Amino acid sequence: MSPIARLLVEAGPLAAFFFANANYGIMTGTAVFMVATTVAVAISWHAERKVPVMPVVGAGFVLLFGGLTLWMNDELFIKLKPTLVNLLFATVLFTAHVFGRNVLKHLLGTVMALRDEGWRILGLRWAWFFVALAVLNEIVWRSVSTDAWVNFKVFGIMPLTLVFSALQMPVILRYQIHQDQPTDETAPS
Repeated sequence: MSPIARLLVEAGPLAAFFFANANYGIMTGTAVFMVATTVAVAISWHAERKVPVMPVVGAGFVLLFGGLTLWMNDELFIKLKPTLVNLLFATVLFTAHVFGRNVLKHLLGTVMALRDEGWRILGLRWAWFFVALAVLNEIVWRSVSTDAWVNFKVFGIMPLTLVFSALQMPVILRYQIHQDQPTDETAPS
């Protein structure tokens, strides 16, 4: 899938959520978000012929917490979803670090080649970033109106994630493995 198509598939459900919420309220927005997320995962699977792990986990949470929101008629559940998803991702990354594994290397190792130290640094940075997003979501949804929270979710979290990603470029460049370099596993002792 091209980068532009991937961005549209990943950002599409959020855009649909934003517009449905703005025009019809949080309950309709949540239902539209659930449908759009399911469609996005299906498109991603159809285009790449593999199960996209992160979008599937995200979709599972959207369906679970969106379903609870609609069933209980309580917007609290959809507001808690970003907090819990980010804490889950942070927990997975921290746990993998403790056991000497790196989830990011497993997920992104085909996209870029880094020395193990680079993967460790990125894994920990992303884990802490997910904790920060969880805390930020809690602060925002508890302090502002639902519409303002939706705006933050759509126009705050995505740009913060893109800026954070861009700030990781020095680490990526520093620990990048070039074709003529040995990896950590194949380097002579």
